[in-house]
Amino acid sequence: MDWLSVFTPEAAQQLILNHKEQLPLKGTSRERDFEPVCKLFLPWAAATWLLTEMDDDGLAFGLADLGFGTPEIGYLSLDEIYAVQGPGGLRVEQDRHWTAKHTLSQYAAKARSKGRIG
Repeated sequence: MDWLSVFTPEAAQQLILNHKEQLPLKGTSRERDFEPVCKLFLPWAAATWLLTEMDDDGLAFGLADLGFGTPEIGYLSLDEIYAVQGPGGLRVEQDRHWTAKHTLSQYAAKARSKGRIG
């Protein structure tokens, strides 16, 4: 669970709370469209993630943009993202100055039209 060090304690707690709230609603008309809790990025690349939920095992849900012009909503493994190392040992980081202004589906619609999370 080294990936947990990426998040502020508040972000980690909210991601887990959102997951617990969403779990019984998945696949129903009552499924929540959360505002993203946090933004992750690779400092040396164009990869960006807006996350809304996370379970205790590091499976997260959100909008992923790997920099290829095709952002998509889905699940991702925080173990896999944290395992990526860049120059000087850099790893994925949380943008601590970013705050959500829209729901995840609104960010996804804008990202698909632009080809990137903007």
